[in-house]
Amino acid sequence: MRTFTHEDKTFIEDVISQCDICFAAVIDENGLPYSVPMNFGYYDGVFYLHSAPEGRIVRALEKNNHICLTFNVGQELAFQHPKVACSYRMKAKSVVAEGTVSFEEDLEIKRQALDHIMKQYSDKHFEYNDPAVKNVKIWRIDVTHISCKEFGAPHDAYKR
Repeated sequence: MRTFTHEDKTFIEDVISQCDICFAAVIDENGLPYSVPMNFGYYDGVFYLHSAPEGRIVRALEKNNHICLTFNVGQELAFQHPKVACSYRMKAKSVVAEGTVSFEEDLEIKRQALDHIMKQYSDKHFEYNDPAVKNVKIWRIDVTHISCKEFGAPHDAYKR
């Protein structure tokens, strides 16, 4: 089994589309790493997340707006020999996206971001009342670097 790096945008977006959550990692206001699972939306190369208006991760991003998002799908335990521990590994596909966060304040842009988030989970149309939109923190993540790997692919899975 091999590890393949994928650079094709369509392949990367397919992996992202299969995910229910991403993990958002930041450096908190005390200089400590902090990672939380979050719902997300993705549209035209931009990620959207939402949260409460304040909290540890918001304070961290107000001090340092750099973020790393990770996505993972298709986890499956595989091995070459059942009695050889070193032959065990996970088959999976993962995406790592690095970028910067800006917080959206315009109500119409916040509604559009919420639509992008909800499209990840449902084909339904949603309405958002003003108090709810005003009380949610919308994160726009502009990607500066993105990578994708496929772990545990069969050797003959890709012809070069």
